[in-house]
Amino acid sequence: MGATQYVAFLRAVNVGGRIVTMTELKAIFQTLGLRDVSTFIASGNVIFSASGAAAALESKIERGLETRLKYAVPTMLRTAADIAGAADYEAFSAAALEGTSLYVGFMKRAASPSAIKTARALQTDIDELRVHGREVYWLARKSIAESTITGARIEKALQTPVTFRNINTVRRLAAKYPAR
Repeated sequence: MGATQYVAFLRAVNVGGRIVTMTELKAIFQTLGLRDVSTFIASGNVIFSASGAAAALESKIERGLETRLKYAVPTMLRTAADIAGAADYEAFSAAALEGTSLYVGFMKRAASPSAIKTARALQTDIDELRVHGREVYWLARKSIAESTITGARIEKALQTPVTFRNINTVRRLAAKYPAR
């Protein structure tokens, strides 16, 4: 079986005083035997190639990161095709997106229907959520600093680890690492 290119979205990296250089992240991934390792901006996005099941790779990476960094780093893997799908998905109309910010949350696993309902109950006039597969789309009509919900509250409602990226970052990843 050939190697698959993945993007690892790391949660809790370079926030809250947990600073990790991209050089260090790259070295950790290489130490784990992953190939063609590169990083993309300093928000915990690591691109690599590997053979094997995504779930096993996620566990391997999480163990390796925790051993090196001394704290848990939930890791969500997506293939280039997954990234393209997330970038292209129209969770909201073009009119709804005007003057807003859109974030894509990469979930560890798909949320249950009851968890999705709980998350959607968090919505306000400022914030709107849509879940599609293993992604949650967060439309913020104002700065997320002005929001009454947070990524942590969304994660708790969905009952799975989630890490958020701006849609522009997701689109740039999709363009830079197209599905083969």
